[in-house]
Amino acid sequence: MSKQINVALIGNPNTGKTSVFNSLTGLNQKVGNYPGITVEKKEGICKLPRGVKAHIIDLPGTYSLNASSLDENVVIELLLNKNDKDFPDVAVVVSDVENLKRNLLLFTQIKDLEIPTILVINMSDRMKYKGISLDIPYLEEQLKTKIALVSTRKNQGIDNLKELIFNYKDLSTTPCLNASEIDKDYFDNLQKAFPNQLLYKLWLVITQDVNFGKTDRNEIDAVADFKTKTKADLKRLQQKETIKRYQFINNTLKKGQTIDLSTAKDLRIRLDRILTHKVWGYAIFLVILFTIFQAIYDWSAVPMDFIDSTFASLSEWTKDSLPAGTFTNLLSEGIIPGLGGIVIFIPQIAFLFLFISILEESGYMSRVVFLMDRGMRRFGLSGKSVVPLISGTACAIPAIMATRNIESWKERLITILVTPFTTCSARLPVYLIIISLVIPEGRFLGLGYQALTLMLLYLIGFGAALVSAMILNKILKIKSKSFFVVEMPNYKLPLMKNVALTVVEKTKSFVFGAGKIILAISIVLWFLASYGPGEQFNNAEEIVTEKFASQNLTQEELDNEIASQKLEYSFIGLTGRAIEPAIRPLGYDWKIGIAIVSSFAAREVFVGTLATIYSVGSDEEETIKNRMAGEVNPILGGPLFNFASGISLLLFYAFAMQCMSTLAIVKRETNSWKWPILQLVLMSGFAYVVALITYQILI
Repeated sequence: MSKQINVALIGNPNTGKTSVFNSLTGLNQKVGNYPGITVEKKEGICKLPRGVKAHIIDLPGTYSLNASSLDENVVIELLLNKNDKDFPDVAVVVSDVENLKRNLLLFTQIKDLEIPTILVINMSDRMKYKGISLDIPYLEEQLKTKIALVSTRKNQGIDNLKELIFNYKDLSTTPCLNASEIDKDYFDNLQKAFPNQLLYKLWLVITQDVNFGKTDRNEIDAVADFKTKTKADLKRLQQKETIKRYQFINNTLKKGQTIDLSTAKDLRIRLDRILTHKVWGYAIFLVILFTIFQAIYDWSAVPMDFIDSTFASLSEWTKDSLPAGTFTNLLSEGIIPGLGGIVIFIPQIAFLFLFISILEESGYMSRVVFLMDRGMRRFGLSGKSVVPLISGTACAIPAIMATRNIESWKERLITILVTPFTTCSARLPVYLIIISLVIPEGRFLGLGYQALTLMLLYLIGFGAALVSAMILNKILKIKSKSFFVVEMPNYKLPLMKNVALTVVEKTKSFVFGAGKIILAISIVLWFLASYGPGEQFNNAEEIVTEKFASQNLTQEELDNEIASQKLEYSFIGLTGRAIEPAIRPLGYDWKIGIAIVSSFAAREVFVGTLATIYSVGSDEEETIKNRMAGEVNPILGGPLFNFASGISLLLFYAFAMQCMSTLAIVKRETNSWKWPILQLVLMSGFAYVVALITYQILI
């Protein structure tokens, strides 16, 4: 036996496939994209008996091998291409015990590909509760496979599944039924034309927009002895195939599955009536959102204060303990404050992902999608657009990738263009630090002003996305039709292992992704802030000493004035002064201007940039928040970060397009630079105008 087995994890959406994947791989997993396609790819390693390892790839959810979207095509193309490095030695089809009939359609199709296949019946702990009993030996005989009854919630059946994967060579590759009987003459001729090819693979190549090996539909059509069919005829044959498969499934389940409705207990209908109600549904959703944002503030306060003071102390300790010199200054004034500016927000970002994961795991998020669909049509969006808009609260990049499920190109394009308005986790550090500086800590009806402000910013972003979508729907002259279908999964208690893995994976991805950018920018910014041209920088000590000679300044005060002089005439100071006239009407100084410009690489760089700038030349053991609070407006006096400038800055970040990675994904998804350039110019221009008007009104 080879030292590594390739395993493809396949199943319908909402069958608990991710839970099975997490149970098999634990933390030995990573997330990437399929080569040449922006569809998320999860893979991991599972340890099997006798030191054998299984490379498990979690394929996108699909209802059948009759693909209707790009991510479903990924499943088919992998299963048809034996030359692919991820081609499975064994396919593990995950089904839900409550929806076995529907799930088995995909299973019978995969069996026709003659790949060793294991059927996992998940959520087996619900069988007694739902009055379901299964005759496993009979089902294994009829389906010509081995079945693993699994409960990821109770961690049951996973060891048995690993054993079945290990012994995959013992599995039967015989199909469950002869699907070619739907048109015997047609399939006989097809097999004669291509005697060395698997019949069902040929059928999929003919009916799907996929290729495998060196054979494609054009070559099949070119074979003289083979009479092709029209698209309409092929569609009818597909329908006949589906009917034949369900006839087989129904006959199998008549004996293999028994459901005693008298013992089934289901609150789902009553809960759905409340949670999807046209009034109470929205009210409950808003209450949940308020609770989430209040918890983000209340629960994360202690760890954030600890991280903030720790990095300030670490920076001071580095400066005092290491030999004086350029490297020590780089560490204490550049790298440590820059990284501290992002690490401080780990608690709040982790809590945000925690709540989103719980809502998804419980089945509630699907109700939100259904609820919101009622109002989405008037804005030119599909109900499916809600998924990218909601997932955009984590990150716009995977949210834009998720639009591939939207069949209508117009609705998909509009969704891609407006999704960056939704408040992503990269904006969160900016919001949190500014809100803490300009919004008081009081409460209204038990809800903190700061939490309400954060909630309002999320709603403003979502509202901007909807209004923009409505405008684009009227401007874009693209004709298209679409329909909205969403599956309502059963309610279930979130599996904390899944929630924990999601929080760890998403937070790690955010921190390391942002950390690389921040580290690089912090080093560049430190250099630009520590060096400068001309006498004003090089002779700063003499100039400042002479300037304040008549004032009896302490040595510490004199050192701070020298540091301020150097910073002002450094490379970064001169750059900031150059752009200051453009941002002064918004209430910003040159330091904020540098932070805004650098954050066009990634929004979260804003806080790290200010942390680096304020740390250069500072000997005080102060936190970034204290330094920002101490900044003085050079023209008006008083705090630089006051209510007017703070709200202006919050709104600028709410609307500006500040993420190069998102622009790159938009270009890739639309196959044109026109749309991302329009996004960058229009969103940033709109942000500037709104920030300008806001500051001038509030000042």
